[in-house]
Amino acid sequence: MGISIERNLILACQSLGVVYGDLSTSPLYVYSSTFIGKLENHQNEEAIFGAFSLIFWTLTLIPLLKYVFILLSADDNGEGGTFALYSLLCRHAKFSLLPNQQAADEELSAYKYGPSTQAIGSPFKRFLEKHKRLRTALLVVVLFGASMVIGDGVLTPAISVLSSVSGLQVTEKKLTNGELLLLACVILVGLFALQHFGTHRVAFMFAPIVIIWLVSIFSIGLYNIIRWNPKIVCAVSPYYIIKFFRETGKDGWISLGGVLLSITGTEAMFADLGHFTALSIRLAFAFVIYPCLVVQYMGQAAFLSRNLHSIPNSFYDSIPGPVFWPVFVIATLAAIVGSQAVITATFSIIKQCHALGCFPRVKVVHTSKHIYGQIYIPEINWILMILTLVITIGFQNTTLIGNAYGLACMTVMFITTFLMALVITFVWQKNILLAAMFLLFFWFIEGVYLSAALTKVPQGGWVPLVLSFIFMMVMYIWHYGTRKKYNFDLHNKVSLKWLLGLGPSLGIVRVPGIGLVYSELATGVPAIFSHFVTNLPAFHKVLVFVCVKSVPVPYVSPEERFLIGRICPRPYRMYRCIVRYGYKDIQRDDGDFENQLIQSIAEFIQMEAGEPQFCSSESSSYDGRMAVISTRSIQSSSSLVVTEIDDCSASNSIQSSKSLTLQSLRSAYDDENPQVRRCHVRFQLPKSPGMDISVREELMDLIQAKEAGVAYIMGHSYVKARRTSSFLKKLVIDMGYSFLRKNCRGPAVALNIPHINLIEVGMIYYV
Repeated sequence: MGISIERNLILACQSLGVVYGDLSTSPLYVYSSTFIGKLENHQNEEAIFGAFSLIFWTLTLIPLLKYVFILLSADDNGEGGTFALYSLLCRHAKFSLLPNQQAADEELSAYKYGPSTQAIGSPFKRFLEKHKRLRTALLVVVLFGASMVIGDGVLTPAISVLSSVSGLQVTEKKLTNGELLLLACVILVGLFALQHFGTHRVAFMFAPIVIIWLVSIFSIGLYNIIRWNPKIVCAVSPYYIIKFFRETGKDGWISLGGVLLSITGTEAMFADLGHFTALSIRLAFAFVIYPCLVVQYMGQAAFLSRNLHSIPNSFYDSIPGPVFWPVFVIATLAAIVGSQAVITATFSIIKQCHALGCFPRVKVVHTSKHIYGQIYIPEINWILMILTLVITIGFQNTTLIGNAYGLACMTVMFITTFLMALVITFVWQKNILLAAMFLLFFWFIEGVYLSAALTKVPQGGWVPLVLSFIFMMVMYIWHYGTRKKYNFDLHNKVSLKWLLGLGPSLGIVRVPGIGLVYSELATGVPAIFSHFVTNLPAFHKVLVFVCVKSVPVPYVSPEERFLIGRICPRPYRMYRCIVRYGYKDIQRDDGDFENQLIQSIAEFIQMEAGEPQFCSSESSSYDGRMAVISTRSIQSSSSLVVTEIDDCSASNSIQSSKSLTLQSLRSAYDDENPQVRRCHVRFQLPKSPGMDISVREELMDLIQAKEAGVAYIMGHSYVKARRTSSFLKKLVIDMGYSFLRKNCRGPAVALNIPHINLIEVGMIYYV
């Protein structure tokens, strides 16, 4: 059943504070950015009417028509944004450059294909799938769009806060530019410094602040229309746009770089779709945001048509004197709310980049247990703060920052239109002519605005280009190095025939315990395994090759998290586990991974015994088909009887008295470090007389290995370019990729692996 209309109305109110904070504060600076510059010689009533007409139709065609009516329908299982469109394309066509993705995609119900999706065979699709360079170009376009969104995270706080506090310059006791700049910097530092607390404690205030702000600007706009020039209503006619360009010519075209600021923040409607519903966002925009913004811009235009000297401070000058200070306070708060939403969106974008293998590992802190999606990334937060302060202090001018901001926003919209056209063709399976019409119509409108924004590159527009270039280089270098490292693993994996030739003992000593061998490979045995046994000829009695994969869906349900398979025949006690996460999933450190893994393997063993055809006797099939094992709660396991032991001393009683095992070492470690205490679980075989003897023996070996302890084996890799590589490749791998690997989080930390159980194997990758 769908969500009720009451629930959608509640979500629509909540979305006002999260989605529309940036878009609703645009009236602070649009008119001043439009008319300062080339249009200074055309400051008259006709030009004001034409500028409003441009703003009205821009709001109508792009946010209302493109985003509300079309783009919000292109969700990826309820998620929106650039990566949602890209993941849709990767699932419906072979566009992905993520290594060996198909091996992790088996039986994933979140993949919602159309009835004839798999049968699409258009020449255009085959052409794109065939040429790797085109798929690489598509990824670069997506990364460029993501980089521009990160640039928004730098520019939005700067322009919003600086514009809001500029109201102090129209008061009787005017602040100097230096004092105004200092106040803006203090607010910005406070904004970024409070990020680590999370916004959940004050999020309940966001929607009321924006609602009060919207009521204020609507009322002020309505007052100004009636008070100054009711004829402004006629300017909704596109005829005034024609008159505007006829009078202003090239200067009018350049001024479009200021007009487009009226739609900055529109992308948030699509990007934040996952926190709300499409209907709630549509209701909020169509019935609240759109009317309030139109009336406010209309009111400002009416005021300016009679007060041309007020253009530099158009918003604050248009406020009636008695309500100036309340509006100033709420404007500052609304600017902070809008900045907060963009900063949070930047954190989300970077996490998605990391999940798709396009960003170095960073620390992701989930700041709220109740509000999903509230995350904080310390390194990125401080980088954003420094960049924002540099922009604010360096420019000290909302017009220059607006030039940069407008270019960043319009570039993201331009890229979104291109990706949407591909979605219409490959995902919605519509006629390619319909996609071409959509592309050409919106590219024409956005192209005009983008061309005007590009003319302002020397006047501040270069900032988002430089920022996006830096972030995109980081993303692409990381993705390139990761892909090369994976290809090395793929071409140097251990032969299964060689492994089977060693026999169940593997030709080495099999010691008690479980060894979890982490690798990027979703098939085959990684080279790290042979490297380990060459240097230390001993391995655990039970081996599990673990592969953590990000799949192109927003979330993977816990019931489908684990894919379990067998690598060798039963006596070898070797398994494979693929752990799947969506690009918006949070990998929590709940300490229950080992218990879920044991439970899943036990379920797999019994499932396999119940389906003899599941795994044939031929050795070549042992690393083939895998099964999705539902990770229900530990207590509901049907294969094993589970006993939870809260006391660490009690957990020691299940240990073997022969030696000090890894499990007892962990118990001692947990005693000394209570903050990392994990729940100890003991598994026992159920009393089932009908159970096959070989299955019982295998389950018993699994339980005994768990009691002996679990060790995590990972490669401590050094990636270097081959001697025969080109200079550019050596520069990228030996300097760029190596620098990023040394300065990002270690894989063990990112995967929440307890360091007391970690064994690292040094390996050099020549790629």
